[in-house]
Amino acid sequence: MIDEITKSQELLNRRKEVVANGVGVFNTATVMKAKGAIITDADGNEHIDFAGGIGVVNAGHCPEPVVEAIKEQAEQYLHTSFNVVTYEPYIRLCEELIKILPHGNNTKAMLVSTGAEAVENAIKIARQATKRPAIICYSGAYHGRTMMAMTLTSKVGYKYNCGPFAPEVYRLPFPNLYRYSGSRDEKTFVKDELKRLRESALNIVDIKSVAAIILEPIQGEGGFNPVPKKYLEGLREFCTEHGILLIADEVQSGFCRTGHWASWQHYGIQPDISTYAKSMGSGLPIAAVVGRADVMDSAVSGTIGGTYIGSPVCCAAALATIQYMKDIDLNQRAKEVGEIIMTRLMQLKAICPDIGDVRGIGAMIGMEFVKHGDPTQPNSEICDRIVRGCAENGLILISAGTHKNIIRLLSPLVITNEQLHKGMSILENEIKKATKI
Repeated sequence: MIDEITKSQELLNRRKEVVANGVGVFNTATVMKAKGAIITDADGNEHIDFAGGIGVVNAGHCPEPVVEAIKEQAEQYLHTSFNVVTYEPYIRLCEELIKILPHGNNTKAMLVSTGAEAVENAIKIARQATKRPAIICYSGAYHGRTMMAMTLTSKVGYKYNCGPFAPEVYRLPFPNLYRYSGSRDEKTFVKDELKRLRESALNIVDIKSVAAIILEPIQGEGGFNPVPKKYLEGLREFCTEHGILLIADEVQSGFCRTGHWASWQHYGIQPDISTYAKSMGSGLPIAAVVGRADVMDSAVSGTIGGTYIGSPVCCAAALATIQYMKDIDLNQRAKEVGEIIMTRLMQLKAICPDIGDVRGIGAMIGMEFVKHGDPTQPNSEICDRIVRGCAENGLILISAGTHKNIIRLLSPLVITNEQLHKGMSILENEIKKATKI
């Protein structure tokens, strides 16, 4: 007897027929509707969401105030292009952004559609502000898949046969404490990494030609690696000393994920420019570049932006999202969610030798699997089995890292404690099965 094909499988089969293979498939779940932290698939099955659309729905799926704001704006006007006809939602959103993300005494912002666009524009602004061409980035970085952003992105798997890439981009090793510290304590490791940074001015690039250094304070695709606090402080000093602009890419770590509007606020340092997207608009394509006013105003008129900069509907969604996050104190909820996750994962780590590290800030938490307790021997096979096993048991999650050996947890922050614990139990059971403990 031939098994009847499910609606989900039918949808995946149709996808295979018409969608280009280069579009990634990180999880085989489907969706018919979604609310809060629950996704209902094409067959009516409910799944707990620990992926959050890759960190896009911190405020949950379809928060009612956001849905209402989208409807209301859509009835007024959909598009005029802010370059042609000025509209209030764009201005009001920029006003809101500079309040919650101040860059010094005077801050300005601009809006685009995606994180990659935000990065591209941040680089253009930095080059115009400094009149310098070079950019320094880091290993493990992910900044997008447009040409400059792809050049800045570290993982080769995202870049096969896509070159030649943008010139004047130089890469330093990210100060990954877990993977590279060896027997050194954090203080010694950071001291050595800052020495490497300073030596880059001697053997990598003429420091007088460097416009900006860009990094994710907490790497996303790279494996949820937080930069050591003292390193970021030293990097800020280095940039100030040499007239280099510091760009913080907060696309995945922004908007309450770490318990702050941006993770640089957790570190207590001030970037010159920062970029945002993902959870800023609860799923609608909206992104921002925020920075010191004098830096932002260095860009010549017409050199930044585009036709769809700050769609009025997306602006309305972002404004409603920010207000909703304030109303329910989502930053505090992120800390509570993170504490629950961290407590349970640390208990599991104590009995599972395949878990090399559990790390993160707030509710941006990653769990790294290695062989023989060795940080330099990633175990991607176990990670893959866990992701597939969870998918079969009603939990959606995705991996991260150069070797895809890191489970990243990005549940909507509005998830209930009951849903969170249920999802964690599914995850723990699959880890135990995969690691045979």
